[in-house]
Amino acid sequence: MIMTQLRPGVHWVGVREWAKKFFHGHELSIAHGTSYNSYLIVDEKIALIDSVKNEHAEEFLQNVSRIVPLSKIDYFIVNHGEPDHSGAFTRLLAANPRAKVVASKNGAQILKRHYPGAYDVQVMKTGDQLSLGKKTLKFFDTQMLHWPDSIFAYCPEEKILFPNDAFGQHYASSSLYADECDQCEVWQEAIKYFANILTPYSARIIVKVGEFVGLGWPVEMICPSHGLIWRKDPLTIVNKYVEWASGKAQAAVVVIYDTIWHGTEKMARSICRGLETEGVPFRLFNAGTSDFNDVMTEILKARGVLVGGPTLNNNLMPTLVPYLESIRGLRFVNKIGAAFGTYGWSGEGVGRIEEFLVSGGVKIVQVGYRVSYAPGEEDLKQCEVFGQQFARQVKES
Repeated sequence: MIMTQLRPGVHWVGVREWAKKFFHGHELSIAHGTSYNSYLIVDEKIALIDSVKNEHAEEFLQNVSRIVPLSKIDYFIVNHGEPDHSGAFTRLLAANPRAKVVASKNGAQILKRHYPGAYDVQVMKTGDQLSLGKKTLKFFDTQMLHWPDSIFAYCPEEKILFPNDAFGQHYASSSLYADECDQCEVWQEAIKYFANILTPYSARIIVKVGEFVGLGWPVEMICPSHGLIWRKDPLTIVNKYVEWASGKAQAAVVVIYDTIWHGTEKMARSICRGLETEGVPFRLFNAGTSDFNDVMTEILKARGVLVGGPTLNNNLMPTLVPYLESIRGLRFVNKIGAAFGTYGWSGEGVGRIEEFLVSGGVKIVQVGYRVSYAPGEEDLKQCEVFGQQFARQVKES
């Protein structure tokens, strides 16, 4: 068993899921597994911060019991009631019905919906404190980051922040700490996590981070609910959240397409030649074979997004819809875009793509380019011009 003590009296008691490939059902792909992090503070009073998925409850309870008997726990802190962090809740209460449950006001309601039963919840809001003896827990309301019940817990004596789903990554490792792992992998998973989970709350993130910084609580360690713990320059991830939430991005373009008889594919490649001519970096993705969570991550990094597809049954290629729905749901900040594609006799596809992009907050900066049936040599030249024009707008923006 690895060393689980983070600071004197503060222990990691979570569970790793090494082989997991999807999260939130099959909504989110993950490449490096994940962890469900729970933290135990042993003082005059004993507090357990968050738990794990129900499927891993037995291993989790054993981890806690190696340090203290379950019957000795005084407080169950529920920073967020989503089942991957509260799944062992009823098992904990069954083992120790005298423990006080601590959550936000919305958290109390959500717990009652997930876990009906006769128990009381001590409600916490920003500035409220819980004395454990020599150590204290302070609370900070982070409603809608990313659920209505989300709340941070903070231990001032150890300068540790327990932010639950904020600042995490889906990453399983034999180490507990981000600075002991491959930095390229860690940061790629951190930005993927933000892009696919936190992006819709970007405006809220900027406000809440500002409020938290205004409290003046010093932070030496950030212990999220998934992935690795930030202990070396821990505020770097906080600053990155502000950067990502503000819409700051590279002068680069993500091109997504699908094709039936390769016409739209030829258009996409010619458009990319135009981008390349203007010196603008790009990533080209086939919607039928790419991972749409990875594509959303690249969109977060880039300033521009181009989507192309043929018209099929007076509508879109079905493979494009998950990408467009994700763009609409995630509501990226400060993105520009355009559409392109082939058509036979009706040609609605380009317009439908533009509708999706606009509904996702993407600013359409040039008229979509359509080609009837198969693009010829002159059409492909115009596609290259289309790419050049878009590249210039990316650079100017």
